[in-house]
Amino acid sequence: MLPPARRGRRLALPALLSLLTCSLAFALVSEDVKKEAKQSKNLEKSDISKKNDIDLKEIVFVIQSQSNSFHVKKAEQLKQSILKQSAALTQEMPTVLLLHQLAQQEGAWTILPLLPHFSVMYSRNSSWIFFCEEETRIQIVQLLETLRRYDPSKEWFLGKALHDEESTIIHHYAFSENPTVFKYPDLAAGWALSIPLVNKLTKRLKSESLKSDFTIDLKHEIALYIWDGGNGLPLTRVPEFCTDVVGSACATSLQSSLPLCGNPVKKEDIFVAVKTCKKFHGDRIPIVKQTWAGQAGHLEYYSDYADSSIPTVDLGIPNTDRGHCGKTFAILERFLNHSHDKIPWLVIVDDDTLISISRLRHLLSCYDAREPVFLGERYGYGLGTGGYSYVTGGGGMVFSREAIRRLLASKCRCYSNDAPDDMVLGMCFSGLGIPVTHSPLFHQARPVDYPKDFLSHQVPVSFHKHWNIDPVKVYFTWLAPGEEDRAREQSRRGLREEL
Repeated sequence: MLPPARRGRRLALPALLSLLTCSLAFALVSEDVKKEAKQSKNLEKSDISKKNDIDLKEIVFVIQSQSNSFHVKKAEQLKQSILKQSAALTQEMPTVLLLHQLAQQEGAWTILPLLPHFSVMYSRNSSWIFFCEEETRIQIVQLLETLRRYDPSKEWFLGKALHDEESTIIHHYAFSENPTVFKYPDLAAGWALSIPLVNKLTKRLKSESLKSDFTIDLKHEIALYIWDGGNGLPLTRVPEFCTDVVGSACATSLQSSLPLCGNPVKKEDIFVAVKTCKKFHGDRIPIVKQTWAGQAGHLEYYSDYADSSIPTVDLGIPNTDRGHCGKTFAILERFLNHSHDKIPWLVIVDDDTLISISRLRHLLSCYDAREPVFLGERYGYGLGTGGYSYVTGGGGMVFSREAIRRLLASKCRCYSNDAPDDMVLGMCFSGLGIPVTHSPLFHQARPVDYPKDFLSHQVPVSFHKHWNIDPVKVYFTWLAPGEEDRAREQSRRGLREEL
């Protein structure tokens, strides 16, 4: 399996297998209806018996934090909010963990490898592991009231339910007969595992290794693993786990998905490199120019053919059907060594990437270009067996100058011109100890490939692919600056309310 932009023929077999087995999967999901009915009975009994009067000390909070300085600060703020609310209840304080501090292993962010640790450390005195993102806002009193409805001696997988509108490449076309039947959690709303379920999953993890080489969409893959082909648990929908809806009944909510850190980065401080080739000069480049190119202060098109009408720059690297590693490293070397010596940021995109430069400028105001920053949508390869994380290229790869300097000072290079550039970069940065910084605002696929509820609480920075869509319409619907201005004002208003 390669990432969506590069799977090509390699995806054909998994996709075919998925299609052949979808009838069985549909039948298995139907069985989940019975399981949910049984869970409802358990819940009713729990409400009647009133035996679930758990205390805060029985909840282990896990903030899905990152090691970049901006994200550490956000995670610490959320931790302090949880502890401050808890202190006001005069109960014994809960355990609050920051994910990036839990393990040095590359794949800790995928959660499943950490479950054995949680089982050993917390199964005796805890009832719940509650996961949340840095942006999640938690109302402790409401969360306690919500969790008390569920019998902690039973297996529970709780969250805000998402589902696919149509079968999608990022989920390997799973449940293609009816994609809406399979539910998975919106991680930004928070999600919870009861300790009995953590213990059960730990036993499974010890007896069999994780099967997939790639981690593409964490929330979907966690739900698939817990569901276990119909032998495990489906997600139980919890209405109090909220994102865009903020009300007195909500235990969780989101303040904003577009970070606000002062003035946007100047457009002159971002250099945009567009990877293209001769066969796409006529259809893709005009769309770039019609949509987002005008927002960029510095932009060049890198191709296998010099076309003065665009213009394009021929880097002397032959075009390849896949990979483009040689071309990408040539762009990095040109940026660092031959020009643009005062520009702190480089963004590399495909010629079918749709991106909002104005939102990117806003986002980058939260990062320090003096640090080695490698930013975008994070995927993983072989994380259960010593692999690495990487920024998937189609949604855009953002580099600080310092990150490029350290990369090129190393000896890590492409093993061939047609190697997958994003994966090679991930491997190189991993070897250098420079972590991928993930932002869910970058998207490897099209808007139709994501749940509407998931996108409803985002201010997206990018999408990718023109396949079966009108890319100009997509851009002006999702990414045009006018929409961003409204979202920015909402962010400012939300911040003022929080302060």
